[in-house]
Amino acid sequence: MYNLLAAGIAGLSMLAAAGAAAASTQGCAGASGELAAVCVPLEAYIRAHASGERRYVHEAFRPDARIIGGKVNLSVDEFVTRFDGKPAADEAQRRRSIEVLDLTGDAAVAKITLDYPDMKFTDHMALLKKDGRWLIANKTFNTEKK
Repeated sequence: MYNLLAAGIAGLSMLAAAGAAAASTQGCAGASGELAAVCVPLEAYIRAHASGERRYVHEAFRPDARIIGGKVNLSVDEFVTRFDGKPAADEAQRRRSIEVLDLTGDAAVAKITLDYPDMKFTDHMALLKKDGRWLIANKTFNTEKK
């Protein structure tokens, strides 16, 4: 079992704090083997938020995944409509980080923080490996207004 905690990826927080949204995808930098493979859909998910590009959502999630939190219960096809193909106006102020990554066999969980100027999202991802490929099977999340 692999367990990567926030202390193990402190460099990610420093990179994100430095400003570049793309740097937030480096939370898995240095990961190798199966752990690096688990990072692929998580990094695609972060790129989707940074760029607004729908293709990254499809690269990250299984087609039958659900996105659930608060009053939201969406399919991937419904979720992808929230991405308009361009970065948010306040993108330079947004920070994203992979806080926890835990892998056992063909199952993994991850905690991702999306820290935006007026909101903070905490995403809990369940990932599964099927046919040699890791994808997010479900996302549950919490939203906090600032």
